[in-house]
Amino acid sequence: MQETRLAMPAGYHILPKRWFYGWYIAIACGVLMFVGVGVGYYGLPIFLKPLKEEHGWTTTQVSWAPTIYFFVSGLTAAIVGPYIDKRGPKLFMTVGMIVNGIAGAAIGLVDELWQLYAVYFVFAAAFGASSSVAVNAIMTRWFVKRRALAMSISSTGVSAGGMVIAPIASWLIDVGGLELATPILGALVIIAGVPVVLGVLAWEPRQMGLQPDGGWESSKPQPRALSAESQMKPWSRPEAARTAAFWAVTIAFLLVLIAQTGYIIHQVSFLEERFGSRNEAAFTISVTAFGSIVARLAVGIFADAVDRRLLSAILFLVQATCVVLIVSTENVFATWVLTLIFGFTIGNVYMMQTLLVGEIFGMVSFGSIFGLISLAGQVGSSLGPILVGNMEDRSGSYTVPFLITAGLTYAAAIVVWFARPPGAAEEARHKPSP
Repeated sequence: MQETRLAMPAGYHILPKRWFYGWYIAIACGVLMFVGVGVGYYGLPIFLKPLKEEHGWTTTQVSWAPTIYFFVSGLTAAIVGPYIDKRGPKLFMTVGMIVNGIAGAAIGLVDELWQLYAVYFVFAAAFGASSSVAVNAIMTRWFVKRRALAMSISSTGVSAGGMVIAPIASWLIDVGGLELATPILGALVIIAGVPVVLGVLAWEPRQMGLQPDGGWESSKPQPRALSAESQMKPWSRPEAARTAAFWAVTIAFLLVLIAQTGYIIHQVSFLEERFGSRNEAAFTISVTAFGSIVARLAVGIFADAVDRRLLSAILFLVQATCVVLIVSTENVFATWVLTLIFGFTIGNVYMMQTLLVGEIFGMVSFGSIFGLISLAGQVGSSLGPILVGNMEDRSGSYTVPFLITAGLTYAAAIVVWFARPPGAAEEARHKPSP
């Protein structure tokens, strides 16, 4: 590992030593997700309608932008994943944050559809290299026994980005349009992200003479999936693809992310008519994000001690039911309550994907395997907005597309149950002969 020979990050010399440095890593990753996902992911539904109104584009035409964003970011993550396992993520994250900010700023400057798509292509590639797979690979190496709790802290930045940045973006658009909003948001990504990457992050604990969790290997017996042997086992992509667990995780999260992202990206446009105000509809993104923060922190406290397949299935069932009920009611108060409950699930869906991959395939090859599975999830995320947008254009209503997404989420709740960590017999059976 090249980065294990690097000097200590500046944060090690500044931050108090009374706490395990991994908790600072978790907070730092949360800051990166706050700006990266807050602008990149939660900014998408805020930008959609202004882009339509300013340029006269249809819902389907504009929906291709987030579709490109999710697909290209997933493809980039799959490509860089193996390199992150070998060399660490710091270079990818530094360059990615800078390009991410520049591309985000350029969204408000486009005049033609091809320019919008080109900007989102670059925006997505930078995000894919610098955010999800890189952050989760770092967290998987720093924590094993308390991985769920640590990831609930780091991924809280995702929801905090939605809760804070979405209403700020909406307000900035009201004040000066996309031409004002997107450069400010792009600058925020660079100003907040780059110093954290360079000054706080370390690739793995042994770079600093530490162990995962501050002392991972103990005399207490560990579940087989969290044992040192399983966590340190290298996996090639062909080996992983020969296990049932790989395909269960891949298919389940492909389905749920088609549904989840398809709803979230069109949530503001859908609810604006019901509320009679874009700002009020945009505020539902903050409510969703707030629910995600509360639920993620709560789940992080106990998720290390429960069956993650069962927890994932419950989250999927709750999410699908919320969408069905939101579509079925016209009551504004009920809509707010259901939006909050929907928020309880969304952040935990991404966290459970990471936890399942880390539990099943360990830390050594996490970037490679997670990058591949994440690609499937991002393909789902890319399909969701365009499918929902196209069906809305055809039917003139969001009712049918949202009910279809709920059905996909119910199906995912069944599939994820097969994401069982492979036992020794299955590993031996699927490992290629010498």
